[in-house]
Amino acid sequence: MTDPLGRFIREVPDFPKPGILFRDITPALLDPSAFRSICDTLFERFGGRGIDKVAAVESRGFIFGSVLAYRLGVGFVPIRKSGKLPWKTVAERYALEYGEAAIEMHVDAVARGERILILDDLLATGGTAAAAARLVERQGGIVEELAFVVELADLKGRDNLPGRNVWSLLRF
Repeated sequence: MTDPLGRFIREVPDFPKPGILFRDITPALLDPSAFRSICDTLFERFGGRGIDKVAAVESRGFIFGSVLAYRLGVGFVPIRKSGKLPWKTVAERYALEYGEAAIEMHVDAVARGERILILDDLLATGGTAAAAARLVERQGGIVEELAFVVELADLKGRDNLPGRNVWSLLRF
């Protein structure tokens, strides 16, 4: 890792289960200059691109997604785990290595033709990101790009997002 921000990503071995090396963004959140640098880099990349809304995936994606939406002056779309949103939702299921999960957003969160940036803290296998993109597109939105603060390149998540614009700030 040559990016100076990489030193703010903590390695936690055997979390959440043995054999997994978890990349923890918490140190970057705790350091004001690192957090500001991440948020400023996101704004520099996506400012002026005509994005209508930022959609972010629960929960760490909300941290950066809400800041970016605020800085861009656009709406924020929370994409949550099933059963967490209080109103009418649309859901998208996706595979996990140990089963299946689903994410949801409100039915009125994305209007037909809106240009949506999907943002999350981490790209691993790409399953959640692909499901988020399908969810936005089912409601008529246009996925401009899928953006991540950290990408675990060895897990080849980009391969599960064919034909999509994918960008990450840090790659491990």
